[in-house]
Amino acid sequence: MTIASQTGARLDAVRAEGRSAFIAYLPVGFPDVAGSVDAVRTVIDAGADVVELGIPYSDPVMDGTVIQRATQAALAGGVRLRDVLATVEQVAGTGVPIVLMSYVNPILAYGVDAFARDLAAAGGAGIITPDLIPDEASEWIAASDAHGLDRIFLVAPSSTRERLVLTANASRGFVYASSTMGVTGERATLSEQAEALVARTRAAGAERVCVGVGVSTPEQATEVARYADGVIVGTALVRQLVDAPDRAAGVERLFTVARALAEGVRGARREETP
Repeated sequence: MTIASQTGARLDAVRAEGRSAFIAYLPVGFPDVAGSVDAVRTVIDAGADVVELGIPYSDPVMDGTVIQRATQAALAGGVRLRDVLATVEQVAGTGVPIVLMSYVNPILAYGVDAFARDLAAAGGAGIITPDLIPDEASEWIAASDAHGLDRIFLVAPSSTRERLVLTANASRGFVYASSTMGVTGERATLSEQAEALVARTRAAGAERVCVGVGVSTPEQATEVARYADGVIVGTALVRQLVDAPDRAAGVERLFTVARALAEGVRGARREETP
């Protein structure tokens, strides 16, 4: 069964332009739901090709301190999955795919098929699941097929060839390559393992590989854009909202940083892959 991929189509269109995609991460509900909708529209205006929306969760094992501050504030403010779906509905339909990043427990609590159904109805493109591996994802794989959603699994520098093949075969949209072991956050330098991981993942059968975790400056975005199909940035964007003295300043700073990152991605000379 062939299922169209919103995210894959967007990445392919960007590739046809001879460049990599800029993928912007933002948490739902920070500083509040309306504020997060404004933030999504801001990064789209600044040049994001895909937006990754984080579902606030009480035990975010992959998130660094900046993103945790934002998601915990969102939870304290009462944000729930219904707010996530409402946010998707408000920002979908712009031509920029909206994918969620969710730990598996909130989806299980909602009901896997019900959540897939409601996300698709809201216009969402799919879900990145950092704590769900393909071997244990049969219910999610069935639901994503039934409702035409992308399923984005992760690989890491420690992933074996067998694991890379399994993940590449199970994913739709793209494979998320974590540039380094550990949580999200800004880093002064990127791991030299990232480029090799992208090459290994492609060799294992992945059509598209996007790199996240640690990318935080335009220069780093340019570096990653030379070999990856997409450059995922989260902490550097969320920090603009977290550290701002007020909402207006946060949105202004967010636009400035997102625009610089988008220009960094677009400024790379894409390396051709065999």
